[in-house]
Amino acid sequence: MKLYACPKDENNSEREYENMDDKKTGFTSKLGFVFAAAGSAVGLGNIWRFPYLAAKYGGGIFLLVYIVLAVTFGFSLMVTEIAIGRKTGKSAVKAFASLDRRFSFIGYIASAVPIIIFPYYCVIGGWVIKYLTIYFTGQGAEAAADGYFDGFISSPVSPIVFTCIFIFLTAVVVLMGVQKGIEKVSTVMMPVLVLLSIGIAVYSLTIDGAWEGFIYYIKPNFSDFSIKTVVAAMGQLFYSMSLAMGIMITYGSYMRREDNLEGSVRQIEIFDTAVAFFSGMMIIPAVYAFSGGDKDALNQGAGLMFVTLPKVFDTMYGGKLVAAVFFVLVLLAALTSSISLMETIVSIFSDKLKVKRWVICVCVMLISAEVAVPSSLGYGIWSDVKLLGRSILDFFDFISNNIMMPITALLTCIFVAFVIKPKTIEDEVERTENFRSKKLYRIMISFVCPVFLVVILISSVIGYV
Repeated sequence: MKLYACPKDENNSEREYENMDDKKTGFTSKLGFVFAAAGSAVGLGNIWRFPYLAAKYGGGIFLLVYIVLAVTFGFSLMVTEIAIGRKTGKSAVKAFASLDRRFSFIGYIASAVPIIIFPYYCVIGGWVIKYLTIYFTGQGAEAAADGYFDGFISSPVSPIVFTCIFIFLTAVVVLMGVQKGIEKVSTVMMPVLVLLSIGIAVYSLTIDGAWEGFIYYIKPNFSDFSIKTVVAAMGQLFYSMSLAMGIMITYGSYMRREDNLEGSVRQIEIFDTAVAFFSGMMIIPAVYAFSGGDKDALNQGAGLMFVTLPKVFDTMYGGKLVAAVFFVLVLLAALTSSISLMETIVSIFSDKLKVKRWVICVCVMLISAEVAVPSSLGYGIWSDVKLLGRSILDFFDFISNNIMMPITALLTCIFVAFVIKPKTIEDEVERTENFRSKKLYRIMISFVCPVFLVVILISSVIGYV
């Protein structure tokens, strides 16, 4: 029997939702949960997006703003989503319905985000596998040649093949399940990913001229501060921490009741921010030195990782080895995020349909491969196809990250602040220990976060127009 929250009931936040799937497979330890959730947060956004945004918006001042937002804004949203997941034991669609059936539509919007993102994300993941193959077969000089990247992504066959390989690797882990697949793989991948990040970052500082780039990266210059810096850092936080796409709700539903939720969120943030920081440390100084201090060389989006960096590796002592290790790092980051995206989709349909999990996994794998094809061909034979003036992949990226995610987060804040009340989340956090950041959380989720989210949404629309 399901228990639904009633917003008119003053004791609503006191109610327990103990109708969850008690037999639902979950993480076996707090560490397993933290590694899996951190793996979801750490993705391609940390490796290439964070460094070029940091370079574009003032280096050290962007880094400072990002850290402040991570421990306030990001913390509050992540606590909310994980608490909702653990309290209800459901994926996003049924989680919101369990708390108040009138607001189940929020779950549907959140669930649509990973469904949109996963196919085109796998296209980029396929690019990473291609470059990893190049460096492991000793063809790094070719990757550094002008026009190599454009020639590859415009091919009608090769990118799709590598995309399918990436989807298959993701599906294998998801098919293995939460404990044997996601948890075990994450507990191996995350420590390796962090160690590789630190190693390449330290090596990057040994390049002639890299130290000036490092100083620019870590030293805040308040004259570079602007509202654009805040908006950019906020947008990156969203992109980086897997917020507002149902992932943290899904992973929260697998979290053990006895684990410290607040402490787990802090640890996830540390992992995510550390990888982003070291990514900037390994890319900004190297490219800064290579370009002679030209910051525009860093502001190239995907081109930074697939065009500029291969040129840097080609001129670097031991560059081929460093490049191979770098793309191993990027692949691990890409896989940890794609696994969480696919698991969320599988969990959504598992909650809705009475079908075996492996059948859903296979169906998601095959359908995603088909849906990914247009995003890949959008850079080649379908390059003339534009949606709102954007390529197919860029369109899906804009709609999901710039529109749907801020809307989902805003609706979630309103839902918690005015429908189920913050105390509902606070009580879930306090199942194990006191919620030390309770006052900060209540202010952020009720007032600060909604305002920031409206600003992000408006700036996204204005930026597009």
